[in-house]
Order: sequence, then C-alpha cells, then structure tokens
Amino acid sequence: MAKLSAQEIIDSLKEMTLLEIKEVVDLMKEEFGVDPSAVAVAAAPAADAQEQGPSSQDVVLASCGANKIAVIKLIKEVTGLGLGDAKAIADNGGVIKEKASSDEANELKAKFEEAGATIELK
Repeated sequence: MAKLSAQEIIDSLKEMTLLEIKEVVDLMKEEFGVDPSAVAVAAAPAADAQEQGPSSQDVVLASCGANKIAVIKLIKEVTGLGLGDAKAIADNGGVIKEKASSDEANELKAKFEEAGATIELK
C-alpha cells in the first residue's frame, strides 16, 4: 500500500461528509487506541502560550489626555507616589508600573484609558 502524504489525507477529508469523517475518527480510535480530537485539544494550550507574548510588561503613560486630575489620582493610587510626583508623571509621561504581569498591565491600561489617558505597554 502506498503511503499517503498529510496533504493527500486532508484533501480526501475535504471530499467526505461529516458522518464519513466521524467514521474515520471512530476507526482511528479503535485501531490506534487514541482519540485524535484529544490530541488536537492537548496541542492547543502550547500554541496559546506562544501567542501570549511577554509575561511582564512596563505600563507607560504616553499622554494624560483631557481629564488630567483623574489621571493624577490614578497614578497616586497605583504607584503610592505623592501629589507632586504623580503630577510630574502626568505632565511629562513616564513609567507607572515596571514589570507588571500581562494581566495586571492590561487592567491598568484599561483603567487609565477609561480616565482618558493614553497608555503604552512595553
């Protein structure tokens, strides 16, 4: 029997109905003792991890926007800085939080953008 390439197998699956494909999957389970759908699901988290990008990011204020007072209050809340230092960051831009987890960085970005600021994640 001639060995089929992966592309030839895919091409033949394209010509089948869903019921025929289900029969093929059931036969694969029977023959090899492996559920092909479980293999596809197990491979998905590895791909997701690669797409997520860096695990930590710096949250940088690019612009405070029109609502400067709200942005200064947020900077004080997040950083623990005094009013003068928070105002300096609002006026000149700068790092609000270094090496924040991706989730925390995205949360902070959403909060600041809601207040009217422009945030960059680096």
